[in-house]
Amino acid sequence: MKPTVFIHTNHKQYIGALVSAHSMRRNSAHADEFDVKLIELKDHMDVFGPLEGKKYLRDNVWRPWMNDDLQSFTLLRFMPPELMGYEGRAVVVDPDVFAVQDVWELLSKDMQGKAIWCCERGKGPRAHPASSVMLLDNAKLRHWKLTDYVGKIFRGEYEYKRWMNLGYEDPETIGILPPEWNHFDRLTAATKMIHNTRRRTQPWKTGLPIDFIPSENNPYNPYAWLMYARRKLFGTYAFLGNYKPHPDKRQEDFFFGLLKECVENGTVTVELVKEAMRNNWVRHDALEVLEKVPPVDQTLASLQEMPKAA
Repeated sequence: MKPTVFIHTNHKQYIGALVSAHSMRRNSAHADEFDVKLIELKDHMDVFGPLEGKKYLRDNVWRPWMNDDLQSFTLLRFMPPELMGYEGRAVVVDPDVFAVQDVWELLSKDMQGKAIWCCERGKGPRAHPASSVMLLDNAKLRHWKLTDYVGKIFRGEYEYKRWMNLGYEDPETIGILPPEWNHFDRLTAATKMIHNTRRRTQPWKTGLPIDFIPSENNPYNPYAWLMYARRKLFGTYAFLGNYKPHPDKRQEDFFFGLLKECVENGTVTVELVKEAMRNNWVRHDALEVLEKVPPVDQTLASLQEMPKAA
């Protein structure tokens, strides 16, 4: 069984997932030694369909589950071991993660007996494992079964954020990767994977109405309380405004350069881009951006002028 890169996604981030898959193959010298597969929400509606509108514990408040939310794919990131019959190894990434260097370096890593390797997010006592990019030893994760952990989340036995942060796993089974394997909105010569994790500035969403729920998990932050009150009083996405341009033009150029290659090789059709634009999943000027974007290799070459510190 070949090692496999899994990209989990839903309809709203489908084009991002296709671009991510392209980046994994494009930037690897070993692309014939691993598979790349998508895990799509639509293929698991037997589990997620009945959950629509049901409450789950997130940020210590009970929220209704919405399959149409921007991030309704997140629970799928724990499926690779089950999908691979608990054999072999996998890398799983969010659909807004793109390979800048060779993912084979990660897939072939010595796992030193750990079940999971991932980066950390945050600093000091607030640091926690970031499950948005993970290297998995599937045989050591037999307890990861979609219906089991989804059931625990919707019964309140698991809190969503703690599960996302691997808070129910034995810390001794988790290894910590260097940060460049999951560079959060940071693109440098050292970056191995870029993660456009700040949803408000995702490069392919600029100008569109915001369709995600801001964090409400800090009881000491007045903004969190304000967001909670806004949602309860006025609706899920009321008064959130629009997505903003990414502050780093190179990250926009990198994404759209990859997307242009996908259009040229047929991985993504122009009609698919137009459909995404009509549905407000991709910015309305995407085709115009594609006409002007520099080649990917030109963007990557420009990174050599930047500091390599992670």
